[in-house]
Amino acid sequence: MTPGSELRQISAECLQLLDRVDLTLATAESCTGGMIAAALTDHPGASRVLSRGFVVYSDDAKEQMLGVPRSVLTACGAVSEEVALAMVGGALAKAPVDLAVAVTGIAGPDGATATKPVGLVHIAAGRRGDRACHERLQLAGDRQTVRERSAVCALRLLMQAADRS
Repeated sequence: MTPGSELRQISAECLQLLDRVDLTLATAESCTGGMIAAALTDHPGASRVLSRGFVVYSDDAKEQMLGVPRSVLTACGAVSEEVALAMVGGALAKAPVDLAVAVTGIAGPDGATATKPVGLVHIAAGRRGDRACHERLQLAGDRQTVRERSAVCALRLLMQAADRS
């Protein structure tokens, strides 16, 4: 299965699950640039689940739109567990939704450092009133593949967060 077809399939499954359990969602996306929200809205009925999406590509956007503390961005870098979790918290604080999912990473081909290579992605998902979960990914492939795989993994993590009781 190609990443694009997998994204189409998992986004449909995610929508069905969230609709069935009556949960609403906000996305907070950096390296995926709105790809998760776009994948969800490719399906009819997305408006019952998806409330809004934040595309926060720059550090300033993460700080201004989601309230990610500048101190966290400076100390940990935008591509970090701490920032992914803060993005989820910010999305939940700014949107009247039940769940949020966040993605931040280095899709390449540039932007990498010795400690943060191309393909490094941090995803997080959380339910209001519950502790958010996080995954660190090291993905292979070109820019598009890294972005699509990130979106697929983020939706899977989101479904796990939705399933937690």
